[in-house]
Amino acid sequence: MVPTSSTVVPNHVAIVMDGNGRWATKRFLPRIAGHKQGVDSLSRCVQACLDRGISVLTVFAFSSENWNRPAEEVSGLMELLAYSLSKEVPSLNANGVQLRFVGDRTRLSEKVQAGLAQAELDTSANQRLIFNVCFNYGGRWDIAQAANRLAVRGEAITELSLDREMALAHVPDPDLLIRTGGELRISNFLLWQAAYSELHFSDKLWPEFDEAALDEAIAVFRTRERRFGKTSAQVSGRSTNENTKAA
Repeated sequence: MVPTSSTVVPNHVAIVMDGNGRWATKRFLPRIAGHKQGVDSLSRCVQACLDRGISVLTVFAFSSENWNRPAEEVSGLMELLAYSLSKEVPSLNANGVQLRFVGDRTRLSEKVQAGLAQAELDTSANQRLIFNVCFNYGGRWDIAQAANRLAVRGEAITELSLDREMALAHVPDPDLLIRTGGELRISNFLLWQAAYSELHFSDKLWPEFDEAALDEAIAVFRTRERRFGKTSAQVSGRSTNENTKAA
Protein backbone atom coordinates (compact mmCIF):
# COMPACT_ATOMS: atom_id res chain seq x y z
CA MET A 1 0.00 0.00 0.00
CA VAL A 2 1.06 3.55 -0.70
CA PRO A 3 1.24 5.56 2.55
CA THR A 4 -0.61 8.84 2.76
CA SER A 5 1.17 12.09 3.53
CA SER A 6 2.79 12.20 6.96
CA THR A 7 1.08 15.53 7.59
CA VAL A 8 -2.48 14.29 7.00
CA VAL A 9 -4.87 14.25 9.94
CA PRO A 10 -8.33 12.71 9.70
CA ASN A 11 -11.05 15.30 9.22
CA HIS A 12 -13.58 13.31 11.27
CA VAL A 13 -12.65 10.97 14.13
CA ALA A 14 -15.25 8.69 15.74
CA ILE A 15 -14.61 6.83 18.99
CA VAL A 16 -16.25 3.96 20.83
CA MET A 17 -15.22 4.84 24.39
CA ASP A 18 -15.05 1.38 25.92
CA GLY A 19 -13.57 0.20 29.20
CA ASN A 20 -14.77 2.63 31.88
CA GLY A 21 -16.37 -0.10 33.98
CA ARG A 22 -13.40 -2.43 33.68
CA TRP A 23 -11.04 0.40 34.61
CA ALA A 24 -13.02 0.92 37.83
CA THR A 25 -13.36 -2.80 38.61
CA LYS A 26 -9.58 -3.26 38.40
CA ARG A 27 -9.27 -0.60 41.09
CA PHE A 28 -12.06 -2.03 43.27
CA LEU A 29 -14.17 1.06 42.59
CA PRO A 30 -17.85 1.29 41.63
CA ARG A 31 -18.40 1.32 37.87
CA ILE A 32 -19.70 4.89 37.93
CA ALA A 33 -16.24 5.99 39.11
CA GLY A 34 -14.89 4.69 35.81
CA HIS A 35 -17.45 6.69 33.89
CA LYS A 36 -16.46 9.84 35.80
CA GLN A 37 -12.83 9.17 34.92
CA GLY A 38 -13.96 8.64 31.33
CA VAL A 39 -15.41 12.16 31.24
CA ASP A 40 -11.97 13.53 32.16
CA SER A 41 -10.43 11.45 29.38
CA LEU A 42 -13.01 12.81 26.94
CA SER A 43 -12.17 16.39 27.92
CA ARG A 44 -8.51 15.69 27.13
CA CYS A 45 -9.49 14.09 23.83
CA VAL A 46 -11.54 17.11 22.77
CA GLN A 47 -8.61 19.41 23.49
CA ALA A 48 -6.24 17.08 21.64
CA CYS A 49 -8.52 17.16 18.58
CA LEU A 50 -8.56 20.95 18.70
CA ASP A 51 -4.76 21.05 18.95
CA ARG A 52 -4.36 18.70 15.97
CA GLY A 53 -6.77 20.45 13.66
CA ILE A 54 -9.41 17.71 13.57
CA SER A 55 -12.73 19.19 12.45
CA VAL A 56 -15.26 16.65 13.74
CA LEU A 57 -15.23 14.36 16.79
CA THR A 58 -18.05 11.85 17.33
CA VAL A 59 -18.18 9.68 20.44
CA PHE A 60 -20.38 6.79 21.53
CA ALA A 61 -21.45 7.83 25.04
CA PHE A 62 -24.55 5.69 25.64
CA SER A 63 -25.93 3.06 23.29
CA SER A 64 -29.56 2.06 22.92
CA GLU A 65 -28.52 -1.32 24.39
CA ASN A 66 -27.05 0.29 27.53
CA TRP A 67 -30.54 0.55 29.06
CA ASN A 68 -30.08 -3.15 29.84
CA ARG A 69 -27.36 -2.36 32.37
CA PRO A 70 -28.11 -2.25 36.11
CA ALA A 71 -30.60 0.51 36.96
CA GLU A 72 -28.16 2.10 39.41
CA GLU A 73 -25.52 2.45 36.70
CA VAL A 74 -27.99 3.88 34.18
CA SER A 75 -29.23 6.40 36.73
CA GLY A 76 -25.66 7.36 37.55
CA LEU A 77 -24.89 7.91 33.88
CA MET A 78 -27.88 10.22 33.51
CA GLU A 79 -26.77 12.24 36.53
CA LEU A 80 -23.23 12.34 35.16
CA LEU A 81 -24.52 13.65 31.83
CA ALA A 82 -26.42 16.48 33.54
CA TYR A 83 -23.39 17.36 35.70
CA SER A 84 -20.99 17.26 32.75
CA LEU A 85 -23.20 19.60 30.75
CA SER A 86 -23.18 22.23 33.47
CA LYS A 87 -19.43 21.83 34.02
CA GLU A 88 -18.06 21.44 30.49
CA VAL A 89 -20.30 23.50 28.18
CA PRO A 90 -18.85 26.92 29.13
CA SER A 91 -15.33 25.69 28.37
CA LEU A 92 -16.41 24.02 25.11
CA ASN A 93 -18.14 27.22 24.05
CA ALA A 94 -15.08 29.34 24.83
CA ASN A 95 -12.93 27.00 22.70
CA GLY A 96 -15.20 27.22 19.65
CA VAL A 97 -16.70 23.75 19.99
CA GLN A 98 -20.18 23.12 18.59
CA LEU A 99 -21.93 20.46 20.67
CA ARG A 100 -24.48 18.17 19.04
CA PHE A 101 -26.35 15.31 20.73
CA VAL A 102 -27.25 12.46 18.41
CA GLY A 103 -29.77 9.76 19.29
CA ASP A 104 -33.31 9.06 20.43
CA ARG A 105 -34.23 11.52 23.19
CA THR A 106 -37.71 10.16 23.87
CA ARG A 107 -36.58 7.99 26.82
CA LEU A 108 -34.69 10.81 28.50
CA SER A 109 -36.23 12.92 31.24
CA GLU A 110 -37.59 16.36 30.38
CA LYS A 111 -34.81 17.90 32.48
CA VAL A 112 -32.09 16.06 30.56
CA GLN A 113 -33.72 16.83 27.20
CA ALA A 114 -33.88 20.53 28.10
CA GLY A 115 -30.22 20.47 29.12
CA LEU A 116 -29.18 18.90 25.81
CA ALA A 117 -31.18 21.42 23.80
CA GLN A 118 -29.74 24.36 25.76
CA ALA A 119 -26.16 23.11 25.33
CA GLU A 120 -26.70 22.80 21.58
CA LEU A 121 -28.20 26.28 21.41
CA ASP A 122 -25.39 27.85 23.44
CA THR A 123 -22.70 26.42 21.14
CA SER A 124 -24.55 26.47 17.81
CA ALA A 125 -22.47 29.27 16.25
CA ASN A 126 -19.11 27.58 16.92
CA GLN A 127 -17.20 26.04 14.01
CA ARG A 128 -13.71 25.18 15.25
CA LEU A 129 -14.74 21.62 16.18
CA ILE A 130 -18.08 19.88 15.77
CA PHE A 131 -18.44 17.53 18.73
CA ASN A 132 -21.17 14.91 18.30
CA VAL A 133 -22.14 12.98 21.43
CA CYS A 134 -24.12 9.86 20.53
CA PHE A 135 -26.43 9.28 23.48
CA ASN A 136 -29.15 6.61 23.40
CA TYR A 137 -27.94 5.93 19.89
CA GLY A 138 -27.73 2.79 17.77
CA GLY A 139 -26.70 2.36 14.16
CA ARG A 140 -29.75 0.24 13.35
CA TRP A 141 -32.03 2.83 14.98
CA ASP A 142 -30.37 5.51 12.88
CA ILE A 143 -31.04 3.70 9.59
CA ALA A 144 -34.61 2.85 10.63
CA GLN A 145 -35.46 6.42 11.65
CA ALA A 146 -34.06 7.76 8.37
CA ALA A 147 -36.13 5.27 6.35
CA ASN A 148 -39.23 6.07 8.41
CA ARG A 149 -38.89 9.80 7.74
CA LEU A 150 -38.77 9.13 4.01
CA ALA A 151 -41.69 6.72 4.16
CA VAL A 152 -43.85 9.23 6.06
CA ARG A 153 -43.21 11.79 3.33
CA GLY A 154 -43.77 9.20 0.59
CA GLU A 155 -40.25 9.66 -0.78
CA ALA A 156 -38.25 6.94 -2.51
CA ILE A 157 -35.71 5.23 -0.29
CA THR A 158 -32.33 5.43 -2.01
CA GLU A 159 -28.75 5.64 -0.77
CA LEU A 160 -28.75 9.39 -1.40
CA SER A 161 -32.10 10.07 0.27
CA LEU A 162 -31.24 7.89 3.28
CA ASP A 163 -27.91 9.63 3.66
CA ARG A 164 -29.65 13.01 3.89
CA GLU A 165 -31.87 11.76 6.73
CA MET A 166 -29.22 10.08 8.87
CA ALA A 167 -28.55 11.53 12.31
CA LEU A 168 -25.07 12.70 11.28
CA ALA A 169 -26.10 14.24 7.97
CA HIS A 170 -24.63 17.55 9.17
CA VAL A 171 -21.05 16.22 8.99
CA PRO A 172 -19.00 14.12 6.54
CA ASP A 173 -18.58 10.42 7.28
CA PRO A 174 -15.80 9.52 9.75
CA ASP A 175 -12.35 8.99 8.28
CA LEU A 176 -11.07 7.14 11.35
CA LEU A 177 -13.07 5.04 13.81
CA ILE A 178 -11.31 4.14 17.05
CA ARG A 179 -12.44 1.61 19.63
CA THR A 180 -10.71 1.38 22.99
CA GLY A 181 -10.82 -1.44 25.53
CA GLY A 182 -9.39 -4.24 23.38
CA GLU A 183 -12.68 -5.36 21.79
CA LEU A 184 -12.63 -5.95 18.02
CA ARG A 185 -16.11 -4.83 16.99
CA ILE A 186 -18.02 -1.58 16.43
CA SER A 187 -21.12 -2.57 18.45
CA ASN A 188 -23.91 -0.96 16.43
CA PHE A 189 -22.07 2.36 16.10
CA LEU A 190 -22.36 4.39 12.89
CA LEU A 191 -23.20 1.34 10.77
CA TRP A 192 -24.11 3.51 7.78
CA GLN A 193 -21.49 6.21 8.16
CA ALA A 194 -18.52 3.91 8.85
CA ALA A 195 -18.77 2.06 5.52
CA TYR A 196 -15.37 3.38 4.42
CA SER A 197 -13.87 4.43 7.73
CA GLU A 198 -10.40 3.23 8.68
CA LEU A 199 -10.66 1.16 11.87
CA HIS A 200 -8.22 1.27 14.75
CA PHE A 201 -8.52 -0.87 17.89
CA SER A 202 -6.67 0.12 21.03
CA ASP A 203 -6.06 -2.14 24.03
CA LYS A 204 -6.16 0.86 26.34
CA LEU A 205 -9.26 1.25 28.49
CA TRP A 206 -10.97 4.56 27.77
CA PRO A 207 -9.85 6.34 30.97
CA GLU A 208 -6.26 5.48 29.95
CA PHE A 209 -6.64 6.79 26.39
CA ASP A 210 -4.49 9.92 26.19
CA GLU A 211 -2.93 12.23 23.62
CA ALA A 212 -0.20 9.71 22.82
CA ALA A 213 -2.80 7.02 22.13
CA LEU A 214 -4.67 9.39 19.81
CA ASP A 215 -1.42 10.22 18.02
CA GLU A 216 -0.74 6.50 17.60
CA ALA A 217 -4.15 6.03 15.98
CA ILE A 218 -3.54 8.99 13.67
CA ALA A 219 -0.11 7.62 12.75
CA VAL A 220 -1.67 4.31 11.76
CA PHE A 221 -4.33 6.18 9.77
CA ARG A 222 -1.57 7.93 7.82
CA THR A 223 -0.23 4.57 6.60
CA ARG A 224 -3.58 3.52 5.13
CA GLU A 225 -4.33 3.85 1.44
CA ARG A 226 -7.94 4.99 1.11
CA ARG A 227 -9.12 3.73 -2.28
CA PHE A 228 -12.95 3.93 -2.03
CA GLY A 229 -13.29 1.18 -4.65
CA LYS A 230 -10.52 2.48 -6.92
CA THR A 231 -7.21 0.80 -7.67
CA SER A 232 -3.90 1.85 -6.11
CA ALA A 233 -2.82 3.21 -9.49
CA GLN A 234 -5.88 5.45 -9.70
CA VAL A 235 -5.36 6.76 -6.18
CA SER A 236 -1.69 7.54 -6.81
CA GLY A 237 -2.44 9.15 -10.17
CA ARG A 238 -0.54 6.57 -12.22
CA SER A 239 -2.01 5.22 -15.41
CA THR A 240 -2.86 1.53 -15.75
CA ASN A 241 0.03 1.08 -18.20
CA GLU A 242 2.49 2.75 -15.84
CA ASN A 243 1.30 0.52 -13.02
CA THR A 244 1.70 -2.59 -15.18
CA LYS A 245 5.24 -1.63 -16.19
CA ALA A 246 6.15 -0.87 -12.58
CA ALA A 247 4.87 -4.28 -11.52
